[in-house]
Amino acid sequence: MALTQKQTIFVQEYLVDLNATAAAKRAGYKDPNIGRQLITKNNISAAIRKAMQAREQRAEVNQDYVIGKLKEIADQAASDAQDSRLKYSNKIKALELLGKHVGAFERQVENQVQEDDPITKSLKETADAIRKANSSS
Repeated sequence: MALTQKQTIFVQEYLVDLNATAAAKRAGYKDPNIGRQLITKNNISAAIRKAMQAREQRAEVNQDYVIGKLKEIADQAASDAQDSRLKYSNKIKALELLGKHVGAFERQVENQVQEDDPITKSLKETADAIRKANSSS
């Protein structure tokens, strides 16, 4: 399904800052909150993906390039001296972005005990019984 002229403008504006509400406003929609709905439509999300891929090819900047540059920054010596080429805060930011990319800061959900696990239920029931017995004594 082809995009309307307003939807095409929305796609172009969305690429500016990846903000659907702001893009809808700049594209001329009366209710800028419609931007969140627009990006969920199949034809618009496909147009956004296609435009992003085209921009990636034109700019020759992709995820690998960005990760490589962040790694270069992280591998450099840093100092807070006035004549330093790389400040510690910039190196830390590069390391933070790399860490986020590899999921270093996400909680390990697979190691968490499930509430409906039979052993967990049994332990909770036992703990509740002990609490109840202690409170009645």
